[in-house]
Amino acid sequence: MARIVASADFERVLRSRSRASTPHFAVHHLPAARSTPPGPDAQPAPVELSTDLKQSGERPVDDSSPAAPKRLGVVVPKRHARRAVTRSLLKRQIYAAGGRHVAALPSGLWIVRLRAPFERERFTSAASRALRDAARAELDELLLAASRVTSP
Repeated sequence: MARIVASADFERVLRSRSRASTPHFAVHHLPAARSTPPGPDAQPAPVELSTDLKQSGERPVDDSSPAAPKRLGVVVPKRHARRAVTRSLLKRQIYAAGGRHVAALPSGLWIVRLRAPFERERFTSAASRALRDAARAELDELLLAASRVTSP
């Protein structure tokens, strides 16, 4: 699954309601825009650009058709994960979960964000196996629930 890197994409997706949530994570989804067929009176505009689809055979960069790829972004704020090692562990787990569930998720832009910190009393080490396993299980539950929702 490709990653979201543009700030504008993050802003657009985070403006939408969360599609599913768990005690520590929330997932937001911005579906791929469906292109509507032109009306009967619409005449096609002449295309004389060097990026004409007939010449290059590739999709435009801004194409967000249903065949557009799924992209995943991650938000792990410092206020919920103070140590960099914990933030990195959570990001790796989120991207890995996205890869495991990519086939079940509809196309579009996806953002998984950490919405609450993990308890320090339960996970004393910043990069413990217990924290990794707990995050993995919760992320699998989250993305499974997100893939079941039919409308965002």
